[in-house]
Amino acid sequence: MTWDEIAPLLRDAILETLQMTWWSSLLTALGGLLLGVLLVLTDRRGLLPAPPVHQVLGAIVNVGRSLPFIILMVAILPFTRAVTGTTIGTTAAIVPLAVAAIPFYARLVETALREVDPAVIAAARAMGASRRQIVGKVLLREARPGLVAGLTVTVIALIGYSAMAGAIGGGGLGDLAVRYGYQRFETGVMVATVVVLIVVVQLVQMLGDQLTRRLTHR
Repeated sequence: MTWDEIAPLLRDAILETLQMTWWSSLLTALGGLLLGVLLVLTDRRGLLPAPPVHQVLGAIVNVGRSLPFIILMVAILPFTRAVTGTTIGTTAAIVPLAVAAIPFYARLVETALREVDPAVIAAARAMGASRRQIVGKVLLREARPGLVAGLTVTVIALIGYSAMAGAIGGGGLGDLAVRYGYQRFETGVMVATVVVLIVVVQLVQMLGDQLTRRLTHR
């Protein structure tokens, strides 16, 4: 294949991968943040101790993180169809991507929140801050560098997952690499796909590192 033939295929695949990564990252950030905060709050020494709830949430996170993505993607096909009306295509791939990444990011959120100095939380409580104020103005604020660093790691993992999703009908760079690079032995397509994935990951990592440093210095 010539570059003129590869270029439009590569452009469409990049757009599909970016679409999958963006929406799944957004859902993961929201779901993982909520789940991570609940894990910290419901801990025995948390602001809203509820050990049974904490154990259930912990079990959900552990199960979600235990399943390899390729198996999870197949296992939740009925759920994906119920949400999107289909199991094939970029939109359908967003569902398993988010389901796989939310537990992963939730643990990173939990770790970042636990690193907040307990003295800061105690001071806020002593000044009469409510639980909501402590979560919003102390925990999440103080943990911002860790939260951003964790989200960066998660987004990079999602880029890898999206390539895997493409291999079984999700579209994007993974689909392009399999259909043209593997099945048709088009080495140029495979090389271009790998280069694009490396560049995208590097850009995400650089952006995440820069934002983390900026938040750390504040």
